[in-house]
Amino acid sequence: MADFDSRDDFLPARCPGPGWEDILAADDIAPPDFVAQDQYRYLGSEPIDAKRYYDPEFFALENERMWPRVWQFAAREEDLPEPGDYVTYENAGRSYLIVRQADGEVKAFHNVCLHRGRKLATNNGNADQFLCPFHGFSWNPDGSLRNIPCRWDFGHLSDEKMQLPEASVGRWQGYIFVRESEEGSSLEEFLSPLPEYFKRWKHEECVTVAWVGKVVKANWKITMEAFMESYHAYVTHPQLMPFTGDANAAYHVLSDHVNVNYTPFGVVSPHISEKKLSEQWIIEEFGKYNGRSADNYDGEDDAGAVEVPEGRTARQALGEAMRATSQKMFGGDYSQISESELLDALVYNVFPNFAPWGGFMPNIVYRWRPWPDQDHCLMEVRVIARVPEGEPRPKGVPMHMLGEDEDWSDAPELGVLGGVVDQDMSNMELTHEGLKVSKNQSVELGDYQEVRIRHFHQTLDTYLAD
Repeated sequence: MADFDSRDDFLPARCPGPGWEDILAADDIAPPDFVAQDQYRYLGSEPIDAKRYYDPEFFALENERMWPRVWQFAAREEDLPEPGDYVTYENAGRSYLIVRQADGEVKAFHNVCLHRGRKLATNNGNADQFLCPFHGFSWNPDGSLRNIPCRWDFGHLSDEKMQLPEASVGRWQGYIFVRESEEGSSLEEFLSPLPEYFKRWKHEECVTVAWVGKVVKANWKITMEAFMESYHAYVTHPQLMPFTGDANAAYHVLSDHVNVNYTPFGVVSPHISEKKLSEQWIIEEFGKYNGRSADNYDGEDDAGAVEVPEGRTARQALGEAMRATSQKMFGGDYSQISESELLDALVYNVFPNFAPWGGFMPNIVYRWRPWPDQDHCLMEVRVIARVPEGEPRPKGVPMHMLGEDEDWSDAPELGVLGGVVDQDMSNMELTHEGLKVSKNQSVELGDYQEVRIRHFHQTLDTYLAD
């Protein structure tokens, strides 16, 4: 990875005016140091080859050299809370059964009958055995052989030989990961520095309250990269400009596998700041269009009802209101929680395809998977929320799979967030088509606002080169 000091004439590009650190400095309560610390790295300015997004050979190389060697977010703990619960996870030509064991542990088995190769399961559920619907071979939830019909004809097959092959499993903050390869870094090393950062936000105390998926007619990287920068917001999401500091956002490279985009809310975009709009108007627009925190307001506590006192800012007023409503809804003490952790989009990306939001609000969790080729992907949007103190932990909701003719806004559980994602989708298919017919076959990236995309591709190259 290149460092910005490697180029003598380089000055980090920043939008004129207040930056991320300035906005945080004006808040009532400071966030953790790691949120405010500038960890940007200059990684070069060379274009990206367009073929990486549509070439079948490049896609095959990803499947061969990258996907088997990385930790993949496969499920949340609340997806399979009871012994015998299982989740079918598929990606890049592999299928796994993620199964809760009797002792509470989780195992991942290759989801293939060892007789003639049929998939054992195609859904999620609970089972005391995995029975192949073809010939009736069956396995126990721990992967051990249970039965072979007409066993007299298979004297050459021992129970040991017929144990279902396993994949590596890792668990962190309520997330369950799988990796095909037995070799490589531990999950904690792979996720670093998130295990340290997320201690404060305790995603293990959250549960899935909304989960929507849709097949997108675009490469998984094209679709994912649209959610790795705020640069597109001014044109794609104009309704967000009254309360989103899109060009004030910070972009940090944290490790080989992790980067982050911090985008401030409760401030006017620099693109429209010359209009000198009131702080109260910022609050009103926030209440209408900020999808992530809509559930933190109800009835008379609606965000639009928040008044900005004389001498205060919309961001400060929103912070005060959200501390009060968060404490009322979830319990605990929010009096010393920063505005940033209650308002802002703290969007982390873990290579290659997992993006959990930080902070204390109901958090968005993105995942993108090839589905099934280089021209399509499955995009998923989860929302996880804190379980109120003293209440039992419920089972997570199942994924709502949208049909080809349905929009994200047709999923009522997403609220106004669905409309925001629809705006993003309007770009995906046309970007995929455009890259195929591009004359110069190059993708040009900004040095700062799109550094996370460059970081992703440089990490991808390290896997493909081996």
